[in-house]
Amino acid sequence: MNKTLLIIKREYLSRVKKKSFIIMTILGPILMAATIILPAFLADWSEATHKRIAVLDETGWFYEKFDDQDNITFYYLYDDLETSKEKTISEKGDLLLYIPRTELNIPVNAELFSVKQPGLNVTSYIRNVMKTEIENKKLLASGIDPEVIKSAKVNINLSTIRIEEGGIEKKSNTEVEVGLSIFAGIMIYFFIFLFGAQVLKGVMEEKSSRIVEVIISSVKPTQLMMGKIIGIALVGLTQFFLWIILTGLFLGIFQAGIFQGDLQESLMPFNQSNTIIEQSAPTTSPVEMDEFTMITEILNGINFKVMIFSFIFYFLGGFLLYASLFAAIGGAVDQDADTQQFMLPVSIPLVFSVMMVGVITSQPDGPVAMWMSFIPFTSPVIMMMRIPFGVPMWQIWTSAALLISGFIATTWLAGKIYRTGILMYGKKVNYAEIWKWLRNKY
Repeated sequence: MNKTLLIIKREYLSRVKKKSFIIMTILGPILMAATIILPAFLADWSEATHKRIAVLDETGWFYEKFDDQDNITFYYLYDDLETSKEKTISEKGDLLLYIPRTELNIPVNAELFSVKQPGLNVTSYIRNVMKTEIENKKLLASGIDPEVIKSAKVNINLSTIRIEEGGIEKKSNTEVEVGLSIFAGIMIYFFIFLFGAQVLKGVMEEKSSRIVEVIISSVKPTQLMMGKIIGIALVGLTQFFLWIILTGLFLGIFQAGIFQGDLQESLMPFNQSNTIIEQSAPTTSPVEMDEFTMITEILNGINFKVMIFSFIFYFLGGFLLYASLFAAIGGAVDQDADTQQFMLPVSIPLVFSVMMVGVITSQPDGPVAMWMSFIPFTSPVIMMMRIPFGVPMWQIWTSAALLISGFIATTWLAGKIYRTGILMYGKKVNYAEIWKWLRNKY
């Protein structure tokens, strides 16, 4: 046991001291924070580009129907098409919206002339205005007041309340649960493959450099394999927790440094006007309070303690299960090219679990989801996808027990392959050869 602990310590310290680990530990959170903040920043930056659109409406249906938007200004022309092009596009660089006259048909066609491709927000707004105006005129022609139709439209707010064991009611939100489900499953998949590949590569490097011959003269092959697997698992957990902490830190710094400054600038005119401050409404409207309360209730309905504990457990269980197989493959082969024939069948259950994300999120309590969350090779990903939706505790305990049993079984089988293949050089290994190793009794 002491020798195994020494190997765990060696694997852990040797990897966390590497420059690549330190760089990725810092760079990873920066990239994750950037993926959250950069789209919003770029959207604000792109919206700052103001567009002027000239409207040449030969039908007269849409005169003064286009209201100015935050980054779009409309003005109207009454010349012919060629003259309008000259005035707007050639001289000013503006856009030109041309709505041609129709004799009998409703004016459903329009042309937007521009030097550069207009944004989606521009084309969508123009389509919506024209569509609304034409529909209103058709309703009026039929003797129907458009306001009656508009007032008849309602929005349905559907709240889902999950009744847990003991009759406890908690509000939930399907969209939030689906997002958490996909995120948790993908992260488990990503970490198992990322750090499992390190086990495979580490074993092959030691075997090819013949260092392993010196190491196993003082420790058993199984102790070496377990020490390497557990050590790298602890490295993975360390990096994961550092990523969470640093990502939150970087998000806070970016938000305080960038968005808070923009917010203060936008509020500056209001702070300088006592009249506006005195006449201003309460800072939070009832609708905003309702939305805030709803979000708070939804977040309270998610058991984050179970989520975090389950993630740690299923990451460790799934990693130990697959890492033992990766270690066996690394010990059996001499070259990277030889690993492909063995990696494919080992990886298929994990890849298949990710491919089932649509089925799991649409029917998290269905029989397919339930049975796949019991199978040790698929349970790390599938169960993490199901937990945000609420899973009975007996299913979690059953899945956990089966995963531990699967890990013990795969470790025993991988150990037999590892102790034989780790000292075998220059021989092309196939499935028949591995079957012989498994049948040997030690």
